[in-house]
Parts: sequence; structure tokens; C-alpha cells
Amino acid sequence: MNSPANTHVSTSNLRVSEFEPLPTPQELLAELPQSEAQAAVVDRGRRDVRAVMAGLDDRLLVIVGPCSIHDPKAGLEYAERLAGEAQRHAGELVIVMRTYFEKPRTTVGWKGLINDPHLDGSHDIATGLRAARSFLLDVAALGLPCGTEFLEPISPQYVADLVSWGAIGARTTESQIHRQLVSGLSMPVGFKNGTDGGLQVALDACAASAAAQSFLGIDQGGRAALVSTAGNPDTHIILRGGKDGPNYSANDVAAATQRAASAGINPRLIIDASHANSGKDHIRQALVAGEIGAQVASGSTAIGGMMLESFLAPGAQKLEVATTRAADLAYGQSVTDACMGWDATVDVLEQLADTAKSR
Repeated sequence: MNSPANTHVSTSNLRVSEFEPLPTPQELLAELPQSEAQAAVVDRGRRDVRAVMAGLDDRLLVIVGPCSIHDPKAGLEYAERLAGEAQRHAGELVIVMRTYFEKPRTTVGWKGLINDPHLDGSHDIATGLRAARSFLLDVAALGLPCGTEFLEPISPQYVADLVSWGAIGARTTESQIHRQLVSGLSMPVGFKNGTDGGLQVALDACAASAAAQSFLGIDQGGRAALVSTAGNPDTHIILRGGKDGPNYSANDVAAATQRAASAGINPRLIIDASHANSGKDHIRQALVAGEIGAQVASGSTAIGGMMLESFLAPGAQKLEVATTRAADLAYGQSVTDACMGWDATVDVLEQLADTAKSR
């Protein structure tokens, strides 16, 4: 009788084409270290955000900047201009620069500077991590705190020490992984309401991330590890509208604040003037900011801050990863959502400073 042939069948990683080692968080932090002065900027930003969202600081928090950072040179020019505005309005506004390096996609598309720094589908993540960390260091050197959306659960180990405020987007607020992640982050974090406009997922997210959690992650040496956290008490809700339209009216704000208070969640809110609240219309975004500012000027203490999408040039341009050459892109214009231009941004910040002063 013939012995049977070797019939062992491989069942592992059948659709994985390659594993490429990355630097560990420890290695990247040693390569691009944070100075004492830069750490002080990050810490000051976190303390200012906490104070505003706790109602201990009557200034208005404004998270403003490009929808995404795709060109660090243009992004840094924007940061230099914004640092001047932050200093000019320091008595009325706490300005945090929006520095988004990871972009969630509904289907496919450019996933952000960390995932694809060359904008060509090469996914050179090692270079992307260095580019993101270098950019955050450069902005901190200007004295300007940074805010970002956390999308991948591993990337915060490489950059979170340079972030003063974090956000979890509408697509991921319901994700257990992201709630666990936030429970261990060192900065205040806002959860957006769901894409359908529902608020309950954000309330649940705040409660879950305030609790101690244990989950699978990596340590600073890049090893798989059991991560145990103490919970993050500095979470809040971000109203960004939904499929049925905006949710920034005085009635919407009052309802959200009441539900948050009833759930034991921070009743102070941040309102995103972009996305569904402006119909993704960068021109209307300034009008929305003015309408929200009017609530602040009338004495509303429920609104702690506002989010704005802004870049050097107004609007947006199309980036097709497979065909667009980075050299052909217009300088200082968004490649994701349309943004207000710089001149409009200056005007809006001026108006918001006046409204905060009135309050």
C-alpha cells in the first residue's frame, strides 16, 4: 500500500503579500526626541483644553487647520501664520492646530500622510511616521499645540506624546478598539456623534473610555502586550451633524447638553462647523461658525469649543493616488475635504474672539 502524500495545507496569511518591519516606537522617539520646550507646549495645550472643557477657563477652544496634512512644507507655513493668530487672540481663544495624518475612507482613497507620505500608493509607513512626528515637533517649536484624529490603534505610540487634543471620528466612535485606546491616552479627547447624527454612540464612548480597560496592543519596544489603562476622565462630545442635517442649533445644543449631564458625561460640547453641519461647503463653514459664535456671545456656556477646516488656499483639489503626481498639486490647498482659505480664517478667528469676549 502506498503511503499517502504529504497533504498538509497551509491556512495562515493566505492573502498577505508581504510583512515589512517598522521602527519601534522607542526607536522613533529616540531618533526624533521631544525637547523640554516642546514638551512644555504640549503640556500647556492639554491643560488649557482641560480648563476650557471643565468651564474653568472662559476662553473659547478653536481646533483649526487643514482637513489633512499632505504637504508638510505648506502645513508648516500655515502653522507659522496660525501661531501669530494664536498669540494675537490669546486672551479670548485657545487655538489648537488641526494636524490630521490618518484619513478614514468610505471605500478606497488616500489614507493620509502616515500611511502614504508620497501620495502615490507606495504606503511607505516608516517614512510617514517620521514625517508626522517631525511635523508635530516643528509645530510645537512654534509654541502651537496640536490636535489630531486617532484612527489606527498602533500609531499613537509614535506620536501621541506631541498631541494636546485628540478626536475619534464619526465612523469609529462606536468602535470598542477606539474606546479602549482613548482610555489610555494622555490628552483630552472628543468623540463625534455618529454619521447618522445619533448622539448615543458618543455618550457611550465617553463612558467606556473613562473606565479602566485591558486590551491587546504594543509596548514602546514594539512587542505585543496586554495594555491596562486607568481610564480617561477628559472626554467630551463633538457635534458634527448627520445624514438628516446640522445639529448645532441652540435647541440641538441644549438637548445634547442635557443628555450628557443625565449620563454623567461632561455637558460642555465642541461643535464641528464643517462636515454635515456645513454640508461640506467650505464657504458656508464661515457662516456656521458665525451662527455658533452668536450662541456663545449670548452667554451659552454649553459650547466649549469649535472645529474648523482651513488651509492656505480655499476649496479642495482631487488626488487620485494612481495617477496624480504630487508635483502637479496646487500649493496649500486641501486634497481631502474643502477648507476655508487663509483670509476667511483670519476673519472667522477675529469674530470668534469678539464672541468669546462678549461671553
